[in-house]
Amino acid sequence: MAPTDAFAEADWQAHRPAVFGAAYRILGSVAEAEDVVQEVWLRAAAADLSEVRDLRAWLVTLAARGSYNVLKSARVRRESYVGPWLPEPLLTGPDAAAQVLMDESVSTAMLVVMETLSPAERVALVLHDVFDFPFDRIAEVLGSTPAAGRKLASRARARVAAVKERPRASRAETERLLKAFKAAADAGNLAELVELLHPEAVYVADGGGKVTAARRPVQGAAPIALLAVRQIEIRRPDAFQIIEVNGQPALATYRGGRLVWLDTLEIADGRITTWRRLANPEKFAHIGHT
Repeated sequence: MAPTDAFAEADWQAHRPAVFGAAYRILGSVAEAEDVVQEVWLRAAAADLSEVRDLRAWLVTLAARGSYNVLKSARVRRESYVGPWLPEPLLTGPDAAAQVLMDESVSTAMLVVMETLSPAERVALVLHDVFDFPFDRIAEVLGSTPAAGRKLASRARARVAAVKERPRASRAETERLLKAFKAAADAGNLAELVELLHPEAVYVADGGGKVTAARRPVQGAAPIALLAVRQIEIRRPDAFQIIEVNGQPALATYRGGRLVWLDTLEIADGRITTWRRLANPEKFAHIGHT
């Protein structure tokens, strides 16, 4: 029964979060994931599903295969990306337009590490560790063997282990530090900024070559504090809002009603260890804050 039929439409809506979730985890892009979701819907609408025993698994398999093809074709483009790459933010929480399959694997920190994996490693890890797919089915998606899929997932798991082992700050602590950091930057209070930052903190900015942004990570509390103050002086934003992206609070900063920055933090022992600033306007379209 196709998704356009009344009963199957309800099935599609029930499984769509998993289809989108698989594509987004593999691609790190909302726009590309939505394209894959649309392709899956069209394939399902035209298919005879009478022999499909596990509709969710069948749909996720289509999404994974489509995402794998997109990722392979996009590899050259991503390798030529200007400056550091950050994932396109996924709006979550009460403001989200649609239900999203959430867990730690959609966090910004995890998706940044996922970007360092090969396309096959990403598919194997997502399908096995998130969706509990057996390796024989993963092999079908990758055009390989179950043994090869097992090795790919194991290698990928070792790469992302460090992110999983990091302590995760509470929502309240993250919001507190976001607001405190913004207030200190607005006031030009370098001493307060340095106190909020870990001595070996890292700042990463993604401008994508579309806007001015540091093209290399900046390390150290003092240099980052000075950079934060200078950016405020140059851009002079006039509004901000705490929103939820990728399951965690983020600071959205506006100028003239336009979103110019989206800041996310990693925190340890009450201090900021990583400050990520997304400034590429092309990655703001799908979070509804422009």
